[in-house]
Amino acid sequence: MKKLITVLLACLIVGASTICIADTLDDANEAYIKGNYELAIKLFKPLALSGNTEAQSSLGSLYEMGQGTKQNYAEAIKWYKLAAEKGDTEAQVSLGGLYDLGRGVKQNYTEAIKWYKLAADKGDTEAQVSLGVLYDSGNGIKQNYAEAMKLYKLAADKGNELALSNLGVMYDLGRGAKQSYAEAMKLYKLAADKGYAEAQYNLATMYFKAKGVAQNYSEAVKWYKLAAAQGLTEAEQDLGVCYYIGRGVTQSYDEAFRLYQLAAFKGNPNAQSNVGNSYYYGEGVKQDFIKAYMWFELSVGNGYLRSAQYKLDVAKKMTAQQIVEAQKLAKECLAKNYRSC
Repeated sequence: MKKLITVLLACLIVGASTICIADTLDDANEAYIKGNYELAIKLFKPLALSGNTEAQSSLGSLYEMGQGTKQNYAEAIKWYKLAAEKGDTEAQVSLGGLYDLGRGVKQNYTEAIKWYKLAADKGDTEAQVSLGVLYDSGNGIKQNYAEAMKLYKLAADKGNELALSNLGVMYDLGRGAKQSYAEAMKLYKLAADKGYAEAQYNLATMYFKAKGVAQNYSEAVKWYKLAAAQGLTEAEQDLGVCYYIGRGVTQSYDEAFRLYQLAAFKGNPNAQSNVGNSYYYGEGVKQDFIKAYMWFELSVGNGYLRSAQYKLDVAKKMTAQQIVEAQKLAKECLAKNYRSC
């Protein structure tokens, strides 16, 4: 009888403990969803220490994002790895991403591929896309467009917008498949309709350049605007061009300059050149040769070599002292990462 009571008590204790863990995990997830990250960490941590993979993965995410705690990639890797080694798919993808980008650890494509592949083989779309990108670029593995296409298609078939967009690029450029602007358009549109900014930009460019579709500046502007609204610098720059030349919109130097600046402040060299030209010609802004030179200098430094000639042209209209001032301003602007330039 005594032995039976002991067994029953043990079962009750185990049962109560299981209920307690489940309740605590639910509470931790609820705290996370509500944005109470400090409480989420407090609740996830003992569960993670006890070996709960979901808690380990979630804790890794909080450290990676710096939610409820100081951002700590090394700590994120520690928790992701514990969960990933036990087969947690989300942790495997996240761990692969940190190795891929070299965050909290030395960049290691081989290790990234290892973890992406484990998750991709289980059908995880994010892992399939990430692995596809590595095959596409040839980073850490022999470049293989066919394998990249295969992985993109797997994820695209499940509606992944990045996969749809990347697959569109493959057809657009004829990489791993016969070039087909029509197929690229279809895929870009599917991703663009899901709100993916890069696909919106690519779709706009197809309309602007009449690739696989009749040229339609109004439609191009529509998609450039959607991508620009999400802060995509290329879209801000190219939408600025539309306003500058009056394609698909009423011509406006003021709006062109505003858009050029948005992209220029993010380091886009083409936009920086256009800001320089706006100052040079006094279009959308008061003419200012010093600022024109400054932006041309920054643009050249970022690899847009056409601005080198523009810099020479404006220098002919400046004194030696003005050139020195412009060069100083360019250095200061770069040091401030283009803020308040």
